[in-house]
Amino acid sequence: FCTPCLQECLKPKKPVCGVCRSTLSPGSRALDLEKQIETTETTCNGCNKKMYLSKMRSHAASCSKYQNYIMEGVKAVTKEPLHNSRSFPNRFTFPCPYCSEKNFDQEGLVEHCKALHSMDAKQVVCPICASMPWGDPNYRSANFMEHLQRRHRFSYDTFVVGDPFVDYDADEDDMMAQVLMRSLRDK
Repeated sequence: FCTPCLQECLKPKKPVCGVCRSTLSPGSRALDLEKQIETTETTCNGCNKKMYLSKMRSHAASCSKYQNYIMEGVKAVTKEPLHNSRSFPNRFTFPCPYCSEKNFDQEGLVEHCKALHSMDAKQVVCPICASMPWGDPNYRSANFMEHLQRRHRFSYDTFVVGDPFVDYDADEDDMMAQVLMRSLRDK
C-alpha cells in the first residue's frame, strides 16, 4: 500500500483493514494471529533457510540473496508489464469533489462530505458514478449530498458477499436489481 492509502485506512476515527476494508477493533490484539505467526514455518526465497514467520522480516532485511530475489522480481515486472493499469479505472478510492482531498473509500467519502460539505450548493461530478461504465464523468449533480445519500448508501462490490467480482459492464439499474435480489435471498 502507498502511504496515503494506508493512512486513510488507519485514521483514528475509523481504522479499517487495508485489504477488505472491514472495521478494526481498536486496542484489541489478535493473539491467535500472533501465535500463528510465531509458530508457522516458512522458507526464505533467497537462501532457502527455514524460519518462523515472526523472524522473516528481520532475516529479509539482512539476507543478500533474498534482496537479489526481490530485485529480480522487480526487474521482471518493470520489463514486461502484463497490462496497462491506466485502462482499469480506480473504483476503490475517490477524491472529494469539493476540496479534492483524496483516497476516500465510498463510505469515507459519504462521511467526509456529510461532515464538511453538507451545506455546499456547488454542482459537482460524483467521483463514484464517474468511475462506473454507466457514469458520465461530465454530469454535475444538482444536489450532490442527496445523490450521495440515495445512491451510495452501500458499495456494489462489498455488498455482494461471496462474489469474487461484480459485473461492472451491467448497467446501473441491473446492478441495483442484482443487489436487491441477493439481499432478499440472503435473509
